[in-house]
Amino acid sequence: MEKKRAKWGLIFCLPFILTFLVFQLYPIIYSFYLSLTFQENSRNFVFVGFDNYKDLINDKTFWKSVGNTWKIWLMNFIPQLIFGLVLAILLTQYKIKGAGFFRAVFYLPNLITVASMGVLFLALFDWQTGSVNNALVDLAILKEKVNWMSSPSFAQGITAFIQWLMWFGYSSILLTAGIAAIPEEVIESSVIDGANAWKRLTKITLPLLKPTMLYVMVTSLIGGMQIFDIPMTLTKGSGEPSKSLMTMVLYLYNMAFKNNDLPYGATISYGIFVIIIFFSLIFFKVIYGKEEKSA
Repeated sequence: MEKKRAKWGLIFCLPFILTFLVFQLYPIIYSFYLSLTFQENSRNFVFVGFDNYKDLINDKTFWKSVGNTWKIWLMNFIPQLIFGLVLAILLTQYKIKGAGFFRAVFYLPNLITVASMGVLFLALFDWQTGSVNNALVDLAILKEKVNWMSSPSFAQGITAFIQWLMWFGYSSILLTAGIAAIPEEVIESSVIDGANAWKRLTKITLPLLKPTMLYVMVTSLIGGMQIFDIPMTLTKGSGEPSKSLMTMVLYLYNMAFKNNDLPYGATISYGIFVIIIFFSLIFFKVIYGKEEKSA
């Protein structure tokens, strides 16, 4: 009976195993192989070792794209975490009426495709026909229309805002689940002991939220380092103005598919992978490092 169960278990696992091998493991291995080659033409790849990685280290455009990506992510993630945490606390610990309705409303932007949001904001801030310019001019706030997307800082800010708008509701739901998982006995005991709302937040809620916050940080980092849709939509792949929206994945896309340099595109992808792994480990160490030392 045990052998039969093991046999059927393996059969049911085969679709996942085959899918993983064909669509995930093979592309990962093949991409690494490509990163070690030079593309002579569409079919011939010559092995060059780690030359592409040496070029990547000295590639100023790549490091600019790294800086752009980090800046956009931080401008999005810090407000996202603050708003998500505040909303989670208000909707959970203060028993606000209609909490379920508010959670659904805050989550709604996440259901819209990223490209659609990019097209919407591109239309809103179009300097000739955009609704924002027209409204500000009609209200006499502006004397003449402004080309908003010609400013690198504004372009990065609007990209970060779109990311924040789409994801802070999702983060608040995760943080709400983390707060709801805190035993009520712990909260009640702290109230009996005389702890005020601030002490309950800093001494109980936030420490017990560490696993959830780590998950939110790491998943946000992974998504933020791979931001592509919004810069692609806003700039049609150019990364302008002044390459301020040239993110790492957009640079990868341009090198691999516009310039037809697949080996260098694969090299960039592994560069992104190393950056994500490195900073994910740092986040884990920062959150749990002190506890490990004290133990």
